[in-house]
Amino acid sequence: MRNSRAVAVGAVLVVGLLAAGAKEAPEKTPAGTAGPQEAEVTGVVVDPESRQPVVLLQGKRDKRSLAMTIGHFEANGIAIPLQGVSPPRPMTHDLMLNLLGDLRASLRRIVITDLRNDVYYAQLILDVQGGTLQVDSRPSDAIALALRAKVPILIEDRVFDKAERLQPRPAPSPHF
Repeated sequence: MRNSRAVAVGAVLVVGLLAAGAKEAPEKTPAGTAGPQEAEVTGVVVDPESRQPVVLLQGKRDKRSLAMTIGHFEANGIAIPLQGVSPPRPMTHDLMLNLLGDLRASLRRIVITDLRNDVYYAQLILDVQGGTLQVDSRPSDAIALALRAKVPILIEDRVFDKAERLQPRPAPSPHF
């Protein structure tokens, strides 16, 4: 019964992803471009002025930094795997990864793709039945999933470029 329920949920999830605009992901970076660079999450902090959580990332290739303001729940979803904590029951991001696993799909990597009108954009790159599926995501959710799945976090260079042009913000407070 559990297996048939998982298959039914899986079918609904895949159909829903496709209907919501998921598409096959390109496998290669166009010739002549450096492509996105891998980044690591260096911390989650609270901005002392706004009291909003900020996730800090650093590019591995050129060491550029990126600070994204996120919500409190999203900060918690990122901080838990950073601290190596395993909750007794699955949190939302754990549930999503469990569901993908039951459907024989896996998260390959995430890519923070753009910054437009002060909003960051990201894509989940999934391996589904031997094919690749690209799903739109909030960067904070994508990061939380990537940390749990231990897959690469990539950031397009244009995101670093656009973020550098934003006005500098005061230094964040200590880590969560």
